[in-house]
Amino acid sequence: MNALAILKDLIRFPSITPDEAGSFDYIQNLLHDFHAVRIDVEGVKNLYLYKDFLPSGEGTHLSFAGHLDVVPPGEGWASDPFEAVEKEGWLYGRGTQDMKSGVAAFLAAVASQDAFPGRISLILTSDEEGDAKYGTVEVLKYLKEKNELPACCVVAEPTCDKRFGDMVKVGRRGSINGVIEIKGRQGHAAYPEKSVNPVHQIAPVLSKIAGIDLDAGDEFFAPSKLVITDIRGGMEVTNVTPGKLKIMFNVRNSTKTTKEDVERYVSEQLRGLDFTLTLAQSAKPFRTNADSSVVRNMAEAIAAVTGSETTLGTAGGTSDARFLGEYGVETVEFGVVNDTIHAPNERTEVAQVEMLEKVFKEFLRRF
Repeated sequence: MNALAILKDLIRFPSITPDEAGSFDYIQNLLHDFHAVRIDVEGVKNLYLYKDFLPSGEGTHLSFAGHLDVVPPGEGWASDPFEAVEKEGWLYGRGTQDMKSGVAAFLAAVASQDAFPGRISLILTSDEEGDAKYGTVEVLKYLKEKNELPACCVVAEPTCDKRFGDMVKVGRRGSINGVIEIKGRQGHAAYPEKSVNPVHQIAPVLSKIAGIDLDAGDEFFAPSKLVITDIRGGMEVTNVTPGKLKIMFNVRNSTKTTKEDVERYVSEQLRGLDFTLTLAQSAKPFRTNADSSVVRNMAEAIAAVTGSETTLGTAGGTSDARFLGEYGVETVEFGVVNDTIHAPNERTEVAQVEMLEKVFKEFLRRF
C-alpha cells in the first residue's frame, strides 16, 4: 500500500487522546513481518515494532517515531473529521497533518524495505497530544532496560513552514514554567502609607523580566525569552490595596539557558521583595549535530526528491523528540507543511504525502 491509502485508513480511526481506536491492530497487520511489543501504562497504549535485517544485534538501529492520537475535532467542519475526504488535491480529516500523514509515509517506506544494514523499528504512541507521561517515554524506558535504544530516529511531525521540504528540525527548545508570588499588606486605598502594595513594588522591576532575552541564541536556537503569561492580584474593587500579586511566565529555553539560570536571574531582579518563585521544567532542550548521518541523509534525501535545499531549525513547540534527545538518540523531525494542525478542516496536500513517502524511501536507501 502507498502512503496516501494508509493515511486514509488511519484518519478513519477516531483516535482522540489517549485512544488509539484500533489503529495499532491495523498497523501490526500491515507490518506483519515485524516483531510487535505492546507497552501499555496507566491506560495509555504504545506499540513498538522492529525487524532485524542482519543477525540480531548487528549493524545500526534506526527508528521512526510518531503518534496516532489526535486532538478532538471541535466544531466548524465542512465534512466528517474522521471520514478522509479528498477534494481538489487536498485530503481533509483530523490528523492529516498532525501527524497521521507522517506515520503513513514511514509505514509505506518501511514496508517496502527488502534490505537494511541493521534494525528498523517503529515507536508509536497514543499519548502525545495529552500529558505524554505514559507514551513514548515509557517505550524508551523499556528499550533502555533491554539495551535496545536506537542510535538515531526520525520523528515525522509536520515541520515544513511555507513549502514542502523547507524545514528539518534538528532539535527543540525546552520549556520552563514559572510562578512568582509577591506578598504585600492589604489595606484601604485611601491610606497607602498603611499598606504594602505588591503591584507598586513590581512596577519598576517588570521591565527587567518581561520579554527579556536570557541568552543570545545561536544559528539553531532563538534567544531564550522570558514571556509573562498572566498577572493577577487584588479583589477587583477600587478601594482595597492588594495583599499579594501572582505572576506566571514561560521560558522556551535553548541549550544556553538552564532552569538554574532562570532562577538566579529572576531572584536577583526581585531581591528585597517578599516573594516565592516556583519553577518547573516540562521539556529540556536538545540538538542533534548537523554533521550527523541522520541529519545529512535526511537533507540529501529531501534535495533528491524536491530539488531544493532545506533549512535546519529548532522553532516551534515541544514534541516527543524531546524524550529521544534526553536519551542521547540522534533525532531529526521531518513531515508535511504545518498550517492547519488542531484547526477545523485540517488538511494536507495529496502531493506532499506522496513526496514524503519518497523522501523516507530515499532516506532509507542512503543508509
